[in-house]
Amino acid sequence: MEIKRKSGRGYEELREIRITRGFLKYALGSCLIEMGDTRVICAVNIEDKVPQWLKDTGSGWITAEYSLLPSSTSERVPRSINLSGRSQEIQRMIGRSLRGIIDLKKLEERTLWVDCDVIQADGGTRTAAITGGFIAIVEALSKLRKSGNLKVPIIRDYLGAVSVGIVHGNFLLDLDYSEDFVASVDMNVVMTGNGEFVEIQGTAEGYPFKKGELEKLLSLAEKGIKKIIEIEKEILKDEIEFLLGN
Repeated sequence: MEIKRKSGRGYEELREIRITRGFLKYALGSCLIEMGDTRVICAVNIEDKVPQWLKDTGSGWITAEYSLLPSSTSERVPRSINLSGRSQEIQRMIGRSLRGIIDLKKLEERTLWVDCDVIQADGGTRTAAITGGFIAIVEALSKLRKSGNLKVPIIRDYLGAVSVGIVHGNFLLDLDYSEDFVASVDMNVVMTGNGEFVEIQGTAEGYPFKKGELEKLLSLAEKGIKKIIEIEKEILKDEIEFLLGN
């Protein structure tokens, strides 16, 4: 069954992406990332210590926190000291993804805290947080490098993330909430600039999906992530080249 997407975009088309760098005054690195109507503030700060189990190893650490702000959805999300299972799972995913492209030894015994706060949710919040978190980390590490307080190269590659899914038999890129809600298959994919996978999360709802469908979804995600990384390259420009060691 053919469907019509919001704003008339094609099945293989990303939502409009808007990125505002340096969004917060006091964070070492920050950005506001908007993908369609999804808006996430990502901020990075540094702490001159690591978790106890990393002490005296010479290695740094990256950890993420993720939350939905009270008015980010159609129904108010209550503030809570105890994170939901969903939020815990998402912030672990964000942390894993960012650690996958950072040389933690070059960070030395310091921790980068990546805070991702969703101020408006319309699907794809975790993938937007990963992309925004990467941009904020580049900004933070660039400031450390300029202060002479960082060994390079420290970043291995670019990083991007996007959702894909099957909705009424159609293969869609970058699902909004109305599409994600009815998707028979929903998948989140994280990849590097070289096309390597960092994480794949895929779930069927109602009935299983075939290997060929999985391959088609991964190809669609790769297409979208390539476009996201093109945007990253444009907004980060020469700033990231030093961190990559180029």
